[in-house]
Amino acid sequence: MSTTDTAALLEDAADRIADISRADLQIMLRRAGLRLRNAGAVSMEDDVEDALRDLAGELGKTRNDLIRFIVREWMEKNTYLPVHMLDEDTDVDGSA
Repeated sequence: MSTTDTAALLEDAADRIADISRADLQIMLRRAGLRLRNAGAVSMEDDVEDALRDLAGELGKTRNDLIRFIVREWMEKNTYLPVHMLDEDTDVDGSA
């Protein structure tokens, strides 16, 4: 079952909370809990974890935000994602 399916089931249950059985609600909540628990589980070797922790601290980001940033940058640089183009009128806050 995909995340979208789980979210749709939970939204539907919330809309008709009086009609849904306790057992069905319990199953949906357990599925949602498992998805949330496993969503950020990316483990690295110790040296990589140390480097991520240090860099995240320097940049003031969380570990997961830093991993998302690194993956996005890598995918853009290797043309798996389109590169965000800046035009002359774009505000870059001192960096380009």
